[in-house]
Amino acid sequence: MGAPAHGGGAMGKRYFCDYCDRSFQDNLHNRKKHLNGLQHLKAKKVWYDMFRDAAAILLDEQNKRPCRKFLLTDAPKVSEEQSSCSYKLSQCDFGSNCRFSHMSEQDLQELSIQVEEERRAREWPLETAELPQGHLEDWLEKRAKRLSSAPSSRG
Repeated sequence: MGAPAHGGGAMGKRYFCDYCDRSFQDNLHNRKKHLNGLQHLKAKKVWYDMFRDAAAILLDEQNKRPCRKFLLTDAPKVSEEQSSCSYKLSQCDFGSNCRFSHMSEQDLQELSIQVEEERRAREWPLETAELPQGHLEDWLEKRAKRLSSAPSSRG
């Protein structure tokens, strides 16, 4: 992503990076420096991570070791209704760029259930409970009547 942004005046052409939401003078040195920069690479990763499916996320998270800093940080005491997400109040200095997993066992189980539900939905778009009762039987009955009333062309 990114496109040359044409600016007027003595500065010449400018390059606007959609990932980073910033522009700079467009020349080989500046563009190369920006595209290889840590801020740009992080912004690009965040952008593409928005489009990952649950199965890919689950696979990545299962292959990571847990982040001790994130999951073991003493979270402040919270009310009972907030207790299910209290671990999310923990902090890791690396945030979404941490190479360790910030998912608890419960998160991984919920994600696994979501992956399984998505897989089932792709394989069986209509649940059998959604089909009208007797749908197949009604169709077979109508077909049999139609075939018996139609003149036979098989001589």
